[in-house]
Amino acid sequence: MHEKRKYQKKIKLSKQGRRTKWAPVWTVLKKFGTGKRIHPSAITKIRRHWKRTKLKIKPRRVKKQHLG
Repeated sequence: MHEKRKYQKKIKLSKQGRRTKWAPVWTVLKKFGTGKRIHPSAITKIRRHWKRTKLKIKPRRVKKQHLG
C-alpha cells in the first residue's frame, strides 16, 4: 500500500519537473527568426519554481518528537 503512494508521488513530481523546462532553442528560431534574441523560457507555457509555487503534494511522514 505504501509503495503505491510513494510511486504516485514520484510520478507527479517528475511530470511537474518536465513542465518547468525551457523551450528548445530551435523553437525560438522557428517562431521569431534568426534576428530576434529571445530567451527560450519566454515561450514555455508553464513556468514554475520550487520556491514560488507549491504543488500541494503531501510531504513525507515525520516521526513525532517525544515530549517526556
